[in-house]
Amino acid sequence: MRLYHFSEDPNIQAFTPRQLPYRLHEPAMVWAIDEWHAYHYYFPRDCPRVCFWPAPTTSEADRERFFGLSGTHRVIAVESGWLDRIRDAAVFRYEFDTRNFEVYAKDAGYYIAKQEVVPLRVERVGDCLGGMAEAGIEVRITPSLQRLREAIPASSVNFSMIRMSNARTEMEG
Repeated sequence: MRLYHFSEDPNIQAFTPRQLPYRLHEPAMVWAIDEWHAYHYYFPRDCPRVCFWPAPTTSEADRERFFGLSGTHRVIAVESGWLDRIRDAAVFRYEFDTRNFEVYAKDAGYYIAKQEVVPLRVERVGDCLGGMAEAGIEVRITPSLQRLREAIPASSVNFSMIRMSNARTEMEG
């Protein structure tokens, strides 16, 4: 297993635990993501996205509804207003020693450390969109994520929604 943190900053020497404002009931932590879920972070940090993939228990109706005829094993949907920023983003992948981390949410790929962590290495992720395409991930570009935001949690697919506070509202032009 490999663990990563993604950033647009190429010069982070150490990761210090921090308290998230929406998780005040939890201690300060350093967050990492596992290798399988890493593609969810091949985007500018603030880019809203909905990531989803079938679970063993996903219904045939949901497979058809969310994956249709594409044949993909995973979809990452982003808003069209972010496309230029996605293309232009410089995304850096920091790799960590896994011994410093404990599982936080295995299904989501989240791991945490409660002490400062120094990365083993950092490298720029090249063509992020091309990398996802090579991995068989469908990137859907849509005007708004709101309908997916409402439909996915009520479905039988696995999902992750990231930076949704930055998503357009349906009322925005």
